[in-house]
Amino acid sequence: ISKELKKIIDATPGYKAVLTRSDDRFILLSNRPKIARQHNADLFVSVHADSFTRKSARGASVFSLSLGGATSTMAKLLADEQNAADLIAGVDLTGRSDVLKQVLGELTMDATMEASGDVQKQVIDSLAPRVKMHNVNMNRAGFAVLKSADMPSILVETGFISNPTEEKNLGSKAYRKKLAKAIFHGINQYFQKNPIPGTKIAAQKNKQIKWVKYKVQAGDTLSGIALKYKITLAQFKAINNLSSNTIRVGQWLKVPEV
Repeated sequence: ISKELKKIIDATPGYKAVLTRSDDRFILLSNRPKIARQHNADLFVSVHADSFTRKSARGASVFSLSLGGATSTMAKLLADEQNAADLIAGVDLTGRSDVLKQVLGELTMDATMEASGDVQKQVIDSLAPRVKMHNVNMNRAGFAVLKSADMPSILVETGFISNPTEEKNLGSKAYRKKLAKAIFHGINQYFQKNPIPGTKIAAQKNKQIKWVKYKVQAGDTLSGIALKYKITLAQFKAINNLSSNTIRVGQWLKVPEV
């Protein structure tokens, strides 16, 4: 399924997929997100087949990191200076106070968990009309592969290999392609709504938007204006060539036409 997903991703302009493995070998769970990080990944997707003692159990599920998992990740992050620097956008935290480390770490983790939940919802919404679902809830768990503070991550259980019907389905190339297409559709929906600044998708979205001028008023904040005009803060800063969140009264900014 992952190989089929990679084919679809690589064939779509603006996307590139990297597999953590391409053959039948085991890679430590903790090393899988590291591989993604080495390739500057914008999203980590873990694909699995489920199993249970009851053969009647069936259906796909999608998970993101639980709050408990996030808390344990933060504790590990703060305990490791080098790891913390890697996970908080490369910021060197050597000699910094524990309070600053915690604030930066929690801000990073909160944003990542929110993004992971957004991806999760899009993939669930894409899978639900196409395949049997075990449930359509926003499931959260402390899976080791999801514990990255710096990139959104989801885990997709594609079905129960212990269920005879689903075992047969998962053995079908056509069904695996169907699953891969549904997963990609959800991923694509997420990135279309939340384009990464500097990417081809962001450039395409910017061309589609009609931009008008907005004069900064007293009490305005960059994030507040972005929220008002339904644009991500990162995209808003990129289109206005801003390197910080600081704005001044009377400043002219580009905003989407409402």
